[in-house]
Amino acid sequence: MAGWFVANPVRAESLAERVIIVANSDDPDSLRLAQYYAEKRGIPPENIFSFKLPLVETIAWSEFVTALWRPLQAELIRRHWIDAIPMALTDAVGRQKNAMHGHRISYLVTCRGVPLRIAHDPALYAEVPPMTSRSEFRTNQGGVDSELALLAAGGTSINGFVFNALFRNDHPSAFDLAQVIKVGRLDGPDFDSARALVDHALEAEKHGLLGRGYVDSGGVYPDGDRWFESVATQLTRLGFETDVDRTPTTLPLTERIDAPAFYFGWYANDLNGPFTLPGFRFPAGAIALHLHSFSARTLHSATEAWCGPLVARGVTGTVGNVFEPYLQLTHLPHLFLRALARGDTLGDAACYALPALSWQGVLIGDPLYRPFAVSLEEQLRRLEELPRDLAGYAVLRRAHVLEAEKEMDEAKILLRRELEQRPNLAVALALAARLEANGDRAGVVQTLGFVSRQNTFIPNEWALARTVAQRLEANGAPLMAVAIYRQLFSAETMTKEVRAPWLYEARSTALAAQDIQQAEAWEKELDELIAPKPEAKE
Repeated sequence: MAGWFVANPVRAESLAERVIIVANSDDPDSLRLAQYYAEKRGIPPENIFSFKLPLVETIAWSEFVTALWRPLQAELIRRHWIDAIPMALTDAVGRQKNAMHGHRISYLVTCRGVPLRIAHDPALYAEVPPMTSRSEFRTNQGGVDSELALLAAGGTSINGFVFNALFRNDHPSAFDLAQVIKVGRLDGPDFDSARALVDHALEAEKHGLLGRGYVDSGGVYPDGDRWFESVATQLTRLGFETDVDRTPTTLPLTERIDAPAFYFGWYANDLNGPFTLPGFRFPAGAIALHLHSFSARTLHSATEAWCGPLVARGVTGTVGNVFEPYLQLTHLPHLFLRALARGDTLGDAACYALPALSWQGVLIGDPLYRPFAVSLEEQLRRLEELPRDLAGYAVLRRAHVLEAEKEMDEAKILLRRELEQRPNLAVALALAARLEANGDRAGVVQTLGFVSRQNTFIPNEWALARTVAQRLEANGAPLMAVAIYRQLFSAETMTKEVRAPWLYEARSTALAAQDIQQAEAWEKELDELIAPKPEAKE
């Protein structure tokens, strides 16, 4: 018997009514976040469950079972969210043994303040053959959310992992759906960043996802690189202008990073590269995934690991690992994107891409969020309503679609028309690249010239503006390029790690423009930046 689950799709309006929110009653911000989310998404207030939990990210098994698992499961059964016959028996961990028949929960959402990880307990370890014949699976450490996903399953072991019945399952049966509760988490370095996960999702659902794709391949294992190459192919087919870095290192600090609607990459311990630029922000709706064994070891730091720092910088959805999952058991990025692109919610896509439960994976973001709720066609019809700084990316995406259909001239006409109405650096550079490929140097300068008169650039645009300067110089307009470099270097927040390499090329550009005074000024500044500091006197 499969309880309330049916194979037919559920109307989207009912998903919010069936969301369960879990908060920490000892953390006022946790309760406030739960109430905020319920209000914004139209989730009934009675769907909020709060429990007195320790104010830590890592919890012991005994605390987890006593303080969260047992009371939550009992209450869900009592209120008929889980269809089960309670029994008096308990397992070795202290969990009640119930006769499970399904559930009617769309998503379970844990709020900041609910512990994140469960530590390994040697006293509770037991062999699970043949799985634990491999040393890497001889553990019961794992993610709180990953355990809660099995609240309605019953009889699962806490040692090793449990296969996710919904993994890569395009047509799950009622029985499959009854085994898994899809779990998401609203969490981050502080209350405001956690709350922003909700706000950014709602904002993006109004106008759709806008921006570019960034893929950082060149990792340590061939399987991972194949996944990321698939991601790059999918983004390109969707029309998103996509940069792919295949070098063994992560993205350089000076890499182009304007409007990152998608970032998929690996492999570093902590957030680095252009994401660390002062003032860097993701656009509303952005999806980011950095594949690393401990990418979610903490969510309460804006600099440690990846998931917390990404949330601090405005990402709307990300996934990670609280402990070592091993490569094949982490969220598979190409499956995650495939599910999102076909219209799945964040919660469904993350579950579809994750092979194992009772393990290390965690989803951070509103599981109700649907990145592709608004089509490209609708975005183009409502261009005037889109955020002005991002509208051009919808046009750029349409141009890529046209070019895939061999409509090259139509694509250029579209880009030129957009520039006339809404000047945009990314659109200008895209049109200039097409003109340059046709040998139209004057057209390149005419297209990019307005950038030299721009008064300021946000950090996300620094590398883009620098590329525009390079194209202007290469096409015979070094004076315009010098003007762009001047404006770039006026940014007080630009660190020397970015400034120094760009000063080299700016000085060369000034010489090409015969602006000797500017070239000498930049050479002096460069000398001061790279000169060793005098040793302090004893």
